[in-house]
Amino acid sequence: MSSKLAKALNDQISMEANAVNAYLAAGSWCEITGYDGSAVFFYAQAEEEHLHMLKFINFLNGQGVGAIIPAVKQPPKTFKSLEAICKTALTNEQGVTKSINKMVDLAQRDKDHNTFTFLQFFVNEQIEEEQQFENILQKFNLLGRDKLAIYEIDKLLGGMTTSPTTESQN
Repeated sequence: MSSKLAKALNDQISMEANAVNAYLAAGSWCEITGYDGSAVFFYAQAEEEHLHMLKFINFLNGQGVGAIIPAVKQPPKTFKSLEAICKTALTNEQGVTKSINKMVDLAQRDKDHNTFTFLQFFVNEQIEEEQQFENILQKFNLLGRDKLAIYEIDKLLGGMTTSPTTESQN
């Protein structure tokens, strides 16, 4: 594996670690704000990102490169609204997609078939992640932003959680 690709994969570990903390912060804010369904959703998102981080760590270690465990940024403590959290999450997921795509390009350029194959899971995952947050944001436009609409969106988010252990088996 080229040093440039190894650095990109290690940088992705940092990105995933920061996503874990961002989703934990969002879940915590939702929990204390009374958005119980959203709290469950964002805590589950944090678990999913943690699993993604571990996949990168395990892959790098398995390739004999050695993963670098990063420091993480302090996430925000408060948020403007549930919608604002979802907009930020979409923007962050779009950034992850760009990062994954750059690594895929690097792996192709380097003819690193192992890394290219490994990254395909994340290419597909990012399609789902972006679509999920785009769909959630559409609900704000469809249902509105009044208290009843937010209550319905909160319930919807609570019902969207999937078990991270199911994903780890893929």
